[in-house]
Amino acid sequence: MTSASSSPDVTSRQVLLFSLAAAVMVANIYYSQPLLAVIGQAFGVSPTHAGYLVTLTQLGDGLGVLLIVPLGDGLGVLLIVPLGDGVDRRKLTSIMLAGCVIALAAATLSPSFLIFAVVQLLIGTTASATMVVIPYVASHSSGAQRGRRVGQVITGLLLGILLARTVSGFVSDLIGWRWMYALAAFAVASLWVMLRRTMVANPQVGTLVYSNLMRSLMVLFRAEPELRRRSIYAMLGMGSFSTLWTGLTLLLTSAPYHYSPSTIGLFGVIGAAGALSAGIAGRLGDRGLANTTTCILAVALITSWGLVAAGGTSLPLLITGILVLDVAVMGLQVTHQSILYRLAPDSQSRITSIFVTAGFIGMSMGSALGSFAFAHAGWMGLCIVGTIMPIILLTHWVVTGILAPGFRPAFNRSDQLE
Repeated sequence: MTSASSSPDVTSRQVLLFSLAAAVMVANIYYSQPLLAVIGQAFGVSPTHAGYLVTLTQLGDGLGVLLIVPLGDGLGVLLIVPLGDGVDRRKLTSIMLAGCVIALAAATLSPSFLIFAVVQLLIGTTASATMVVIPYVASHSSGAQRGRRVGQVITGLLLGILLARTVSGFVSDLIGWRWMYALAAFAVASLWVMLRRTMVANPQVGTLVYSNLMRSLMVLFRAEPELRRRSIYAMLGMGSFSTLWTGLTLLLTSAPYHYSPSTIGLFGVIGAAGALSAGIAGRLGDRGLANTTTCILAVALITSWGLVAAGGTSLPLLITGILVLDVAVMGLQVTHQSILYRLAPDSQSRITSIFVTAGFIGMSMGSALGSFAFAHAGWMGLCIVGTIMPIILLTHWVVTGILAPGFRPAFNRSDQLE
């Protein structure tokens, strides 16, 4: 039997492949966002109702992270794999990518909105393979290289989230929205081949039934106060992020903008510029400034919503607000993960499951609340929803870190982890 520790470290070229894999897989969750009006028209539903497709895909991704990704720690789930079957990350990634290809093909051929909605849930579930790849890179990197290499893969993931909108918008305008899902299926199939050749098999010993697996997650969650804290922040930050990007399509397809899918997709490039600055937050965290960075970015996130709200009728303010918001949210995510990957090296997949599940609960909540708020209170109502979440985040940071002396050791811990 091999182990991650005895397997060779990933090379720089392999890290680029894993970064690409993260981008390609997570992009599947977001292809629909600039296409909501087009997909709604194709199936005869309103754009605001089509907005719930994003919620379903994000829920699927959250379910995949919660129920499947922990298998990367060598835990067998009775409902997913045969009892006693040792599961390694290479095998698990292969299974999930194959399932994603099938789901994307089904999306291409969906005859009704109901079937398409169900398929979106399956796409999200299988796309969570991204969260198997990240711990794989972490466990196959030396301590001196781990933070930088994980950061590269996370940057790929963030770029995939944002540039997916740009790609799908252009593909939809050129050859139709269904072709976007066909091309995505081909991309994932190609990725399956490359990862099978690159990843090292590391079968693990030990199997837990479903109830024991969930119990192990709860034990870990209770044992790590910083994991609880950063999971709450991820939920609120990504919820605010998702509120913007779901509602943005609804704004840009209506007055005064009336933009096409390809034009809407270009806004993803703005977000990508923000994602590229996320590495700065990671370096600040490495210097012991994680809590300071959290505060600054939370304030920036709140401020960005003022610009976004004014952007309902002003394109320059809208673009500026999007850029600031994405810098803040992506910087927060990198800050959180730079801390969490130092907590328990032997439980990286389970830490990823808890943290990312919290983030996708927030994103699902944000997209659902954003669609609801826009339908009933317009752009300003949506902006109020998006602003409330970082206000709660900042309030929690102040209360637990400054006003509650009994919590100060946990508050300081993220700035002291090495």
